[in-house]
Amino acid sequence: MSSHIKNTRKFFNTKFGFFVLIVALFWLKTYISYHMDFTLGAKGFVQQFLLAVNPLPAGLLLFGIALYFRGKLAYWLMMIVDLIESIWIFANVLYYREFSDFLSFGIIKGSGSVQNNLGKSLAEILHPLDFFVFIDIIVLVALLLFKVIKVDHAPFKKKNAFAITVLSIVLMVAEFGVSNADRSGLLTRTFDNNYIVKYLGLNEYAAYNAYQTHKESETRSEAKPSDLDSIKSYLKKNRTAPNIQYYGKAKGKNVFIIHLESFQQFLIDYKVDGKPVTPTLNKFYHNQNTLSFDNFYHQVAQGKTSDAEMMLENSLFGLPEGSAMVTYGTQNTYQAAPAMLAQKGYTTASFHGDVPSFWNRDNAYKSWGYQYFFDSNYYKEKPSYTVGYGLKDKIFFKDAAQYLQKLPQPFYAKLITLTNHYPYELDKQNVSFPATKTGDNTVDPYVQTAHYLDQAFSQFLKYLNKTGLSKNSMIVLYGDHYGIANTHRPAIAQLLHKKSVDSYDLAQFQKVPFMIHMNGLKGGINHTYGGEIDVLPTLLHLLGIKDNNTIQFGNDLLSPNRNQTVAFRNGDFVSPKYTVIGSTVYDTKTGKVINPTKSQQQEIKNMQNHVTTELSLSDKVVLGDLLRYYNLKGFKKVNKKEYSYKYSDGMKLLEEMDKKHHTSLLSQLHKKDTVDMYKTDAPELK
Repeated sequence: MSSHIKNTRKFFNTKFGFFVLIVALFWLKTYISYHMDFTLGAKGFVQQFLLAVNPLPAGLLLFGIALYFRGKLAYWLMMIVDLIESIWIFANVLYYREFSDFLSFGIIKGSGSVQNNLGKSLAEILHPLDFFVFIDIIVLVALLLFKVIKVDHAPFKKKNAFAITVLSIVLMVAEFGVSNADRSGLLTRTFDNNYIVKYLGLNEYAAYNAYQTHKESETRSEAKPSDLDSIKSYLKKNRTAPNIQYYGKAKGKNVFIIHLESFQQFLIDYKVDGKPVTPTLNKFYHNQNTLSFDNFYHQVAQGKTSDAEMMLENSLFGLPEGSAMVTYGTQNTYQAAPAMLAQKGYTTASFHGDVPSFWNRDNAYKSWGYQYFFDSNYYKEKPSYTVGYGLKDKIFFKDAAQYLQKLPQPFYAKLITLTNHYPYELDKQNVSFPATKTGDNTVDPYVQTAHYLDQAFSQFLKYLNKTGLSKNSMIVLYGDHYGIANTHRPAIAQLLHKKSVDSYDLAQFQKVPFMIHMNGLKGGINHTYGGEIDVLPTLLHLLGIKDNNTIQFGNDLLSPNRNQTVAFRNGDFVSPKYTVIGSTVYDTKTGKVINPTKSQQQEIKNMQNHVTTELSLSDKVVLGDLLRYYNLKGFKKVNKKEYSYKYSDGMKLLEEMDKKHHTSLLSQLHKKDTVDMYKTDAPELK
């Protein structure tokens, strides 16, 4: 054995040597994970340098704690810290692969409300190489067990341990200084977790997120009525007047909200092997009585579907971390669409083929004023009836009809589809469309479940036409969020028939459908730029309901001279002129990167300030529960105790309301049942 090897082994047999080794291995696996598992977009020397060194300060601090202890305990503490760090990296790798974001304490806190069927998703997400982050632990344990490295029982000098602690803090401060110089306002103006991890690291992100979570809880306790002043001032300045041509056109009509799970705009008119993926939705999109929006974007963050519902029902943004429905759905005061319409004589109901606790819907819906919630307890369930996250769409729509027919009219009914949900599973008997051939097993079945959803919607539409419900209804369709995460770049490029995709392409890929259909409505393709935050004011104006004094951050998509700057939840934005992703500015029409002139810089700065302001003020409303202080004229505060979604209570209320109003579909048609008019080819029901 050479003297070099002997000296190296001798060094690692010291407590400090083992500390250096474990920190080095921790740094290496973290840095490799940054490149293998995350898309952080480090550009230029400064960002690349910070990405390379950012695991070290936190590593020195956390592993350095063990140096204050003696003997085996010090080694045990270092191994425990390494295990916790490895689990944190591992969990973020899996979460990022599906959501293109990092875990937050809000998501962890609310995981109990979204865990249904996550086992199946996890199996799809998990790759064998993901366990790479645990290799160093296995190696170190083996080295200690076989005494290749021996435990050093000699005490480590406290002053040296303290010096390492001080060094780690100095490095953190220096790292933040360089980061903030490269990205001004890193922790004050950004809503994107990717930036924090890229510049500061996963551990610093966790610490910052913990601080933010604590700050959020404090915000509510410290909130006061005067906090609304700046919000009301902003909304007064930015509110747009309705379009006279469309205002009140749907007054008194039923409203159907069809929630198209994970459905992206590119699917409209998209073909695979010459066959349209969604023939029914294509026809619906181009119908002369359908208002279709081709520049409509989802604006969700970690809350995904729950964020989309939050915007749809409240015109309030979801939170930058976690889910507002989960964290604030129960305790907060809302002035949501269901309550507003119920107080205008509407019956309000949501239909969902999954457990009521998913995304905390059973509590949030009460806060929003939903009179009925027809969850999985209302439907007949068999193993073959469900896939992924709940009831298959064809079965769900048919089963929903038995309750729709009993709702007093006019009603506001939201039906949430599920089959087109990740991991895009479908049994062989329901597959009737070819998969794409990108080679990405996550992406390729996406068009198959989208096609199945299209078939299910077609059958539901025929039922509405047969029963006459479509004649007296406004049918609204919207995609809640992306179906294919940005992490699947090579596959996305193939789907878009491009060699590669950049940040501009991925921003445009966030378009989702938004369609409003009604007999007699002047339709067409509307090119205005908007997003989910704009849905509620658009619908209220169509229904002839004034919203002059509401706390809503969206603008009617049909209003003339509206602001067309669409905010993404991370602070980026898109507009007819500019698409801004991070610090890069693109020409929206051409997709080319531009170097803005001074006048353009000012224009972009004004847009950025608008985006930052509306996101911040919306957060202020939610985090501070400010609507508890706001008295909306003509609106009665929701009493959650008035609602019960138990099957027995729901059926009893339906019966009582029909006897009282006699306006249900069954009463209109003088029939006992219309479900026999519903035709489906669902093989499970044959």
